[in-house]
Amino acid sequence: MRHGKKIAHLGRTNTHRKAMLANMASSLIDHKRIQTTVARAKALKQFVEPLITRAKEDSTHNRRVVFRALRDKHAVTELFRTVAEKVADRPGGYTRIVKMGNRLGDNASMALIELVDFNEVYETNKPKKKSRRRGAKKATSAPADTIAKQEEVAETVVEETTETVVEEKTDAVAEETTAAKAAPEQAETPAEPSAEEKDNKGE
Repeated sequence: MRHGKKIAHLGRTNTHRKAMLANMASSLIDHKRIQTTVARAKALKQFVEPLITRAKEDSTHNRRVVFRALRDKHAVTELFRTVAEKVADRPGGYTRIVKMGNRLGDNASMALIELVDFNEVYETNKPKKKSRRRGAKKATSAPADTIAKQEEVAETVVEETTETVVEEKTDAVAEETTAAKAAPEQAETPAEPSAEEKDNKGE
């Protein structure tokens, strides 16, 4: 029975377990992700997340509390400078456990524990993609401003086309009228007689 067993002892004494968790937490803060067994990853998650919450408020008291747990001044500096700046807006859940399968030697279940905000593969800051159906509905229901702009553009295009058509028609009519005026003038002016005709008349 596991009545009252709130701490995973991990097969170690109290001092050994605390030292191991302190070393693992320092490695996690320095490297941003480490690979270990699932049981140790779960114990490390409970150990390191309250320390990250402490690091959000930079004070002498919080630094001393974190240093007492980590026992590494370089890890404390990295936690209060880099990590605290990244997780400032996150209300909790600073770490992620990803199961990696079983180890070859003893078949222990392995896991990767990492800081969520330092993972560039998942791109947590990017907005989630929506389904095609919802996207199509939103695409069809365009806002009123864009519809008004499209109508204005269509009106200007129609006006320009009508103006060009009217100009072309007026040019064609003008050409026809000039051709019609020139035709009777050519018909009214008699053709001059040739030299042979003049000679024949003279005879």
